[in-house]
Amino acid sequence: MSWTEIVIEIARDNAEAMSDALMEAGALSVSVEDADEGTDAEQPLFGEPGMEPKEAAWERSRVVALTDVDADQAAIVAAAAAAVGMAEVPAFTMRPVEEQDWVRLTQSQFAPIHIGKNIWVVPSWHEAPDPDGLILELDPGLAFGTGSHPTTRLCMEWLEANPAPGKSVLDYGCGSGILAMVAKKLDAQTVVGVDIDPQAIESAGLNAERNQCEIEYFLPDTFATSAHATVKFDIVVANILSSPLKLMAPMLSGRVAAGGALILSGVLARQAEEVAAAYAPFIELGVWAEQDGWVALHGRLGSTQAPASRAEGA
Repeated sequence: MSWTEIVIEIARDNAEAMSDALMEAGALSVSVEDADEGTDAEQPLFGEPGMEPKEAAWERSRVVALTDVDADQAAIVAAAAAAVGMAEVPAFTMRPVEEQDWVRLTQSQFAPIHIGKNIWVVPSWHEAPDPDGLILELDPGLAFGTGSHPTTRLCMEWLEANPAPGKSVLDYGCGSGILAMVAKKLDAQTVVGVDIDPQAIESAGLNAERNQCEIEYFLPDTFATSAHATVKFDIVVANILSSPLKLMAPMLSGRVAAGGALILSGVLARQAEEVAAAYAPFIELGVWAEQDGWVALHGRLGSTQAPASRAEGA
């Protein structure tokens, strides 16, 4: 089976209404893209929690509607334009969408990822390139964390460079559970993950089972009433975003055992100083490493020395 896409460039104010009208007129699905994508005029629309853009549209938006190949595309556009009160039917182009093996196509986009010295994140449909490495079998899914994002990589590299066999680890904002699994495979004794998203907790639990890692995962409210409610950990790692990290400074710092380490990521290089300042009353943090504009901050509770960066041999 094949389909036809209708492509319309439209002003921001009309993008949402036109999308809805196209669906009502017979489109199978509709998406809105930046018409200036790939140019200097491209506009990112992403923000931190509480700072998201109000509209999922751009100054010059491109509305893309998927239709059956034998549908009357001109009639669909005309009906949608009339529905939103446009005086004229907007110009549009059409492009074919051929049937594909979507599963195979999706899988081809995810190859094994090599991280640090010895870590491999391997989708289930691939063989591990280095069977003697630290192998994490992990498929892309609903929860954040496959090792492809710099913040995840930075945390994984820190854990590999600072193994803590027999120690305890808390992964706060665990997502897919990837950081907790790295810690466990590096012989941490007690590993706990916490996330606000029930889907993340479910995904992390399944990933831990697949990788034969004994890890406990909790939502914040169940964590607060668990046997770990007042426990302090030898390593606390949180890969979230700068705004929630600053808000959670007292809580996360309070989870670090005496002499234990705190690792934070999800922080842009320009945000490092203000995040470190939020933690300064509790623990001294410094930049351990930077990658693609993101940093990992780390420090040890009770240390009187500034934490060393990776370049300095942390």
